[in-house]
Amino acid sequence: MAKIFQVSVRAGMTRVVEPIARALLRAGVTPNTVTVIGTVGVLVGALGFGARGHLVAGALIVTVFALTDLLDGTMARMSGGSTKFGAFLDSSMDRIADSAVFGAVAYWLATQGDRAGVAAALICLAAGGLVSYVKARAEGLGMTCNVGIAERTERLLIVGVGGLLTGLGLDPALPVALWLLAAVSIFTVGQRMRHVYRQAEQARAGVRG
Repeated sequence: MAKIFQVSVRAGMTRVVEPIARALLRAGVTPNTVTVIGTVGVLVGALGFGARGHLVAGALIVTVFALTDLLDGTMARMSGGSTKFGAFLDSSMDRIADSAVFGAVAYWLATQGDRAGVAAALICLAAGGLVSYVKARAEGLGMTCNVGIAERTERLLIVGVGGLLTGLGLDPALPVALWLLAAVSIFTVGQRMRHVYRQAEQARAGVRG
């Protein structure tokens, strides 16, 4: 099934960031440095602005710095491929950033007395971590798991749009976005588990045959 954020759009954005990636590499900046800077930026946007109710500024800052996920990957590819530590660092920083985003959202909603919204934010946090874990575990077992309608980029875009619209005065937008995100994240976990199950069954059938 196609992802929400279509592959063609991803490819288009990659072409946009390639000149920036080349310039940074020529300046001696490493992909790992960009990864850490991107995470720090997300933390500033989420905790420094979003958690305090400055949703428009928080959403814009988080979105800008979340796009470094494309930038550091492009830089790694241009410099000969990601190292094992680079892949480990990128994954770890992603989890830190995601926790900050949804933790900040849950905190702000709690200050507004929106218990349902807090519950949705916590479900998104847990389901988002599970989406990533299922893929990592599958790949650790030698299988592929690059499927699902809501990967990290899609998840951040959904909550970002919801936060932006709420900050602009459309109050229900963020809770609605969170419940939508919770649903698609859980669905993505199911997609990935089904994909891995099929691979495992095919491998077992091949051994028996």
